[in-house]
Amino acid sequence: MTGNQPPTRAADLQAKLADAIVNGIYLPGAKLDEQELADRYGVSRTPVREALKHLAVTGLIALRPHRGAVVATITNQNLHHMFETMAELEALCTGFAAQRMDAADKRQLRALHEGAAPLVAAGDLEAYTEHNLLFHNAIYQGSGNPYIAEITLSIRTRLAPFRGAQFRIPERISRSQSEHQAVVDAILAGDHVCAASTMRQHLLTVGEAAVRYASGRRAAMPSTSS
Repeated sequence: MTGNQPPTRAADLQAKLADAIVNGIYLPGAKLDEQELADRYGVSRTPVREALKHLAVTGLIALRPHRGAVVATITNQNLHHMFETMAELEALCTGFAAQRMDAADKRQLRALHEGAAPLVAAGDLEAYTEHNLLFHNAIYQGSGNPYIAEITLSIRTRLAPFRGAQFRIPERISRSQSEHQAVVDAILAGDHVCAASTMRQHLLTVGEAAVRYASGRRAAMPSTSS
């Protein structure tokens, strides 16, 4: 969620379950029972059902007839391919943004980037993750191509839990901020080639960090489900 609107119970539960899956608390193949989840998180089955439906859209779980929700198997290769695709789409958005953003858009982007600095200094992972979404969204919109922006955001939604989790790697948010600085500099300079290349490398770096974090957590954490 962004802004001042609090998340719904379903959205809050979705975020918690996504984090648990990425962190290896629920391993691939584990069944997610609606009533057990409702009891564990202190909610009714209605927000549980809604959260599971949204998680299925992201690909983190599979909803199977007569079997309910099961944690999906997402291999390192799957993640690599998704981030590779994400990198190309964000590079395309960023190249267009460098060419098409007007002065006001560029000022807003720079302000967004600079606004993240206190969050980095405080090590506020949750706030930085939210701010990071605003930063990238500004670039999608700055591309001037709503169709590309929509496709890019839809894939980002699938990767959001992994993009957020990689910030738990030590020094990752400070490095992310530095990578963003290079992207902003290229956009402000109107250098679409450099902007696209810099964003592509940023997303590939994010992907490598996400794969490393997720695989490490899967290896370290036993399943809590039978």
